[in-house]
Amino acid sequence: MKGLFQLAEEVQEICKRNQWDFCFIGGLAVQRWGEPRLTVDIDLTLFTGFGREEVFIDELLKNYTGRRRDTKEFALMSRVLLLQSTDKIGIDIALGALPFEKKLMKRASYYEFLPGLKLLTCSAEDLIVLKSFAARPKDWLDVEGVIIRQDNKFDWGYIHKQLKPLCELKEAPEIMDKLNSLREDFT
Repeated sequence: MKGLFQLAEEVQEICKRNQWDFCFIGGLAVQRWGEPRLTVDIDLTLFTGFGREEVFIDELLKNYTGRRRDTKEFALMSRVLLLQSTDKIGIDIALGALPFEKKLMKRASYYEFLPGLKLLTCSAEDLIVLKSFAARPKDWLDVEGVIIRQDNKFDWGYIHKQLKPLCELKEAPEIMDKLNSLREDFT
């Protein structure tokens, strides 16, 4: 049985072999930047752009099974590819195309999770943007943990510059208010 980190390394190798822009987000990035918590799946953003998503989806479906009957169609519609390993570990792949997602990849860096096992994860600032934008209760707990663990060593200007237009697109200005409140509470 493969562990989570080993599976992530396997997915990373597929991305690197195909020369795809990608980085891990979600629980793995929280392990690096925030308060470590149990994570049972792998989340990453894969930059596909618009119009070429099928090439990426088809290649990944050669290696992993879909978690839905309509995995490919769902991915093309929702821009999230839901896969699983042979051990039934979830692999959630966001099909990125926005300028922010391109920046996310350029700012990513490797982190050694286990001896000799390095994974490309998003930056702490980008993790705050992603988690704030998702805005679920567990995401706000992750944001809080990142702020505390990183001791306010952030480029808050960058965070606001990236998050504000996303919040406007989502028509959710309250996200900025919540983030600013957490910043005041924990810095």
